[in-house]
Amino acid sequence: MKIGFFSEAQHEGKVPRNHPNARTDIAWQIALEAIHHPIPKLWQLPDNSYDIGIMIMPKQKGPLVEREEELLRHYKRVCKKVMMMQESYYNYWQDDPVDWQVWYYNFIVEMDIILCHNDCDVIYYQGLAGKRAEVMPSLMITDDIVAKSEWGNGVILGGNMVWAYGGFDSYIVARVLSEDVHAPSTGRMPELEKQMPITHTPWLLWKEWMSYLSQFNAGVQLGTPSAGTFNLNHAFHGTPCIGYSNVNTQRILHPLTTVEQGDIQSAKDVAEKLKDDKFYDLCVKTMKQRYDLYYSEEAFTKHMGKIFESLL
Repeated sequence: MKIGFFSEAQHEGKVPRNHPNARTDIAWQIALEAIHHPIPKLWQLPDNSYDIGIMIMPKQKGPLVEREEELLRHYKRVCKKVMMMQESYYNYWQDDPVDWQVWYYNFIVEMDIILCHNDCDVIYYQGLAGKRAEVMPSLMITDDIVAKSEWGNGVILGGNMVWAYGGFDSYIVARVLSEDVHAPSTGRMPELEKQMPITHTPWLLWKEWMSYLSQFNAGVQLGTPSAGTFNLNHAFHGTPCIGYSNVNTQRILHPLTTVEQGDIQSAKDVAEKLKDDKFYDLCVKTMKQRYDLYYSEEAFTKHMGKIFESLL
């Protein structure tokens, strides 16, 4: 089965397993042995080049909107079955200009399957587009990644102080655990956040990020449901993460530290419980077992193989 992967990234061909920045979209390509092309290359590829096509639509859709009919026609010409992978949280695209929204909707209703991050996203896209939707789980390629062997006292937030990341909510909960609070520096970070008592790390390649993440005692991610890689990365290291149940990687991998969306008090209560060594150790044992069962590369390829086989 030949799988083509299409996105705004500029690389072509298969990605090596030792890629230094194998975030989840790269990990998907590696595990599926997919051949990647930048989306505009569709115009140049032969008919029926791939059995399955997976596309991640860029946030900046303007150039593609201008070539609306051509993109869909070439995608279906090049790939026997076509799929669209959700980008970011499920309805982020409704911040786009209205004509882009209409174009995006018209595009996804032509897909054979819409791939999603979470169960809540599947429900949304099935209702919106009236099309089959399936979860494509977030993934890590862990060949060269060393799991945590020492525990520190710091807590790291899953993002900055904007709505999408829920950084302020996460900060309030993190302070229950420790005054040593850290956060990544994303493109959405407000300038005034730098004045908060938070240690910010600069942007890192994925392998560097995984090494950096291994030093923390816990993580807190109370933002919108999207890929859930922060929660997944913590589970690999055996580090408890507090988060919302609408994120699959949180609910499945961290069941003892999961709360319902908006329930800040319960999140604080969980943070307090994590100070107890027995509860903390139980969380570590649970997440490690569940990571191997549900989020190993083997589990991913088996899951996706069933979806592909159902179409062919």
